[in-house]
Amino acid sequence: MQDAIGIPACFSSALKSSDDHTTVTRSGQSVHMSVYRTKIADHCRLITITWCKNLMLHGLSVSVEGPEGEAQYSCKVELKPWYFWRKQGSKRFLVHGNKAVDIFWDLKAAKFNGETEPTSEYYVAVVCDQEVVLLVGDLRKEAYRRTGCRPALIDPILVSKKEHIFGKRKFSTRAKFHEKGRWHEISIECKNKSNIGGESSSGVHVQPEMEIRFDGHVVIHVKHLQWKFRGNESIHLNKMRVEVYWDVHDWLFSPGLKHALFIFKPVLSSMSLSMSSSSHSISSSSPPLSLSSTSTPLSTQTGSSGSLEGFSVNESSEFCLFLYAWKVE
Repeated sequence: MQDAIGIPACFSSALKSSDDHTTVTRSGQSVHMSVYRTKIADHCRLITITWCKNLMLHGLSVSVEGPEGEAQYSCKVELKPWYFWRKQGSKRFLVHGNKAVDIFWDLKAAKFNGETEPTSEYYVAVVCDQEVVLLVGDLRKEAYRRTGCRPALIDPILVSKKEHIFGKRKFSTRAKFHEKGRWHEISIECKNKSNIGGESSSGVHVQPEMEIRFDGHVVIHVKHLQWKFRGNESIHLNKMRVEVYWDVHDWLFSPGLKHALFIFKPVLSSMSLSMSSSSHSISSSSPPLSLSSTSTPLSTQTGSSGSLEGFSVNESSEFCLFLYAWKVE
């Protein structure tokens, strides 16, 4: 079906491969992708909400998984300042050739606060069979009123989030590890520590280090990063354990614009009585989080020498956060 709405550059080949790093690098845009699993047309399907941002525009794309697992059905919206009418609208496409799926969005008053993904005053709704099968954003009453449809009997499940962000030394994002949990501020910083009397010709040996912070607290500190460029540790948030995996090989050993990959995988602490000796804990005033248990496999491939394919991230929780950090010199 021909799409009459302008397509942002970062979506030009996103539907062919959700991890098309060449497209991200060429466009130089931040990209946030949220993948949900829900029921559409009597089948369990994945819906992907993608936001992209560059100096000229914000872009929104909604895609529904096709019968063979490909993102076959999609809706794309280009948010340019001079196209106010495109900030609110709807679009329909057919699944299996006869089942109508409607996408409604209202971004007129959306607050981005400098982020790629809006933080408030918006909604994006996916409707099928007179049910709102997926609703993101805080304007829920407005969404139900405009669609004229009821909430779905089955709640969608957030399967994963994938973010591509650019920076020099520090990379920051916000994440919730459960739908009813609180937001956490996550920052990753790569530093160079100088040691006097080192092996370099100047007598100063530079050793890269990395710090990962949650809500301002250092939870992981990796020294001698040139030797520990791949690894994993555990941190604890309330009754939830979060496994953190990193692969920064290309930051250190590959020239040009390269990305590191970080995976954040939540697990209920109560499901593992033996705590890792390398675990770190931080306090939080939020109520305990509750996560469902599943054995659904999740895989990740970076398509570069810095691959995390060897890591086993199939834990008790469904959700995974994949953070691709592109280092700009």
